[in-house]
Amino acid sequence: VQLQASGGGLVQVGGSLRISCAASEISVRAYSMGWFRQAPGKEREFVAAIRRSGGGTDYSDSVKGRFTCSKDNAKNTVYLQMNALEPEDTAVYYCAARAGNSDLTVPRNYRYWGQGTQVTVSS
Repeated sequence: VQLQASGGGLVQVGGSLRISCAASEISVRAYSMGWFRQAPGKEREFVAAIRRSGGGTDYSDSVKGRFTCSKDNAKNTVYLQMNALEPEDTAVYYCAARAGNSDLTVPRNYRYWGQGTQVTVSS
């Protein structure tokens, strides 16, 4: 199983970026998909998730209203659209896949992880 995250980069404060996570050997239709991030010296934290069933989404309070998680079943890819970026959003962003549909904010519940993509917001 591979989760290939891409699309990270350097963006100015207030800017936008869309990162992608392309899955292989699993279907994003059959798995709940999560986005997490980890800044230097900090623990990995939940950002967003999209449920396997129904496609409902969850967001952390810090990104709610600014980030949107979506998926394209035909392309087997999950996206995280990030708007109004802030320096505090700087981190390595990871996508992850979970067979279940609950407790999507907990990293240890996810079975598969991608390699991460760096997002840097400059002020």
